[in-house]
Amino acid sequence: MQEISLSNSTVNLDDEGYLLNLDDWSEELAQALAEEENITLTDSHWEIIGVIRHFYQEFGLSPAMRPLVKAVGQQLGPDKGKSMYLMKLFPESPAKQAARLAGLPKPTNCL
Repeated sequence: MQEISLSNSTVNLDDEGYLLNLDDWSEELAQALAEEENITLTDSHWEIIGVIRHFYQEFGLSPAMRPLVKAVGQQLGPDKGKSMYLMKLFPESPAKQAARLAGLPKPTNCL
């Protein structure tokens, strides 16, 4: 188990850095997790985080890459609904990194 310290609390993470308690998510936590991955969150990142959190609320799971691309395209338009766009924002693995920063479980189809 890992943990990350925020300004007024400590949040527990699993061994891969995903939240153990989804209710612990906050924008401050997303910022801290992004810093660990050398990502500076921009408005574009926050749009994707919003899409993936909405997807989780609707379907009860974190989307793998294809469903994420489709959801982004439907909500933000075809220019953003492309894997290359998501790779520029989340270069390691868009589905995994976006889910982690959004405080969601690891997508089940991701290694």
